[in-house]
Amino acid sequence: QVQLVESGGGLVQAGGSLRLSCAASGSIFNINAMAWFRQGPGKERVLVAAISRGGSTDYADSVKGRFTISRDNAKNTLYLQMNSLKPEDTAMYYCAATPNHRLWGRYDYWGQGTQVTVSS
Repeated sequence: QVQLVESGGGLVQAGGSLRLSCAASGSIFNINAMAWFRQGPGKERVLVAAISRGGSTDYADSVKGRFTISRDNAKNTLYLQMNSLKPEDTAMYYCAATPNHRLWGRYDYWGQGTQVTVSS
């Protein structure tokens, strides 16, 4: 099994920045793609950014140019750098992983989430 633990969420003013981290452990040798999802109040969970083991990335249109996903494979850690935050970014952010290399495919493993709140 794979365990994912997010950290780095918090309260920030609009225009500010946060960096989320996701520590992976367990049977991680077969993991390829990793991603950040978010779920705002009254919204469905959506994919925000994804990255393959080789470093290919993609982003939701709503965060392009503001968020950067990265990973340190040696440390088994995923990151999401969030800049120019907007109130619309307020959500629970979840780390996810899958053996599949496809960034927009099904994700099999999930963290418990970390809350990001952006004030006006």
